[in-house]
Amino acid sequence: MRYRLHHLTRYQYDHEVSVSHHVVRAQPRDLPGQICHLHELQVDPAPATRTAHRDAFGNLVVCITLEGPHRQLEFRARSEIDRISRPGPEPDRALAWDTVRDQCAAGLPGTREAGPFLFPSTHVPFSPACAAYAAPDFTPGRPWLDATLDFLGRLHRELVFDPRATHVATRVENVLRERRGVCQDFAHLSLACLRSLGLPARYVSGYLETRPPPGQSRLAGADASHAWISAFVPGSGWIDLDPTNNLRPSQQHITVAWGRDYDDVSPVRGVLLGAGSHQLHVAVDVEPLDQARELSRPML
Repeated sequence: MRYRLHHLTRYQYDHEVSVSHHVVRAQPRDLPGQICHLHELQVDPAPATRTAHRDAFGNLVVCITLEGPHRQLEFRARSEIDRISRPGPEPDRALAWDTVRDQCAAGLPGTREAGPFLFPSTHVPFSPACAAYAAPDFTPGRPWLDATLDFLGRLHRELVFDPRATHVATRVENVLRERRGVCQDFAHLSLACLRSLGLPARYVSGYLETRPPPGQSRLAGADASHAWISAFVPGSGWIDLDPTNNLRPSQQHITVAWGRDYDDVSPVRGVLLGAGSHQLHVAVDVEPLDQARELSRPML
């Protein structure tokens, strides 16, 4: 399946901004089963400088500086991606979760890439409450896959998807207590539970193709960014898991970046001089190519 992806981020400032610096992570990664054929990032107003590099996790980061007064800033990312249907790695169904924990904690050969994802991070603390919440599914000697899938299934059943319940800085303890949140919260809570048990897992950001109800047309800009997790198993590598939807990611999931938590992968971050408050508008389209409009068509 080939997808055409459009992502618009627009900032409108109450007062003029004189200088600003931003980092953008918008280009989908090339992976087994995913190939990015085309990527364009347009910035308006045009930046004074623009550079690119790979961060510590291999994500492409574009750094821009704007000089001169402006009241609005737009980022338009456009990509064309092939998603190839292929089965992901399947861990040994007899491998116990506590064996995974012990091997990764010891840094045995084949586990070292998991090291950065064993520790707490800004949005994913070590939490006794999170460890206790996950513990019923992780009984001693239980196979890792069975335990993890049952845990994520229970989390999916017990949490309510509620876009009004949280914000970007909501703590996982609050999500666990209130049992409400969005995909970012589902991912952060899942990571906090797994890492608190000593299991390495990382935050994955990207997009998920959404489909309208039967008989209704797709709405431009109605899609959204998505977040899921990837857990590490010795001998198999990284296993993608979507706790928000309680499934293993498939062709409909497009990976852009991964890191320890949202702070490592946020699409746009910046510092600026001036502005006061601002309004943010985001519009996302994830379209199968046979349904896509021309690449040059305007976004809302």
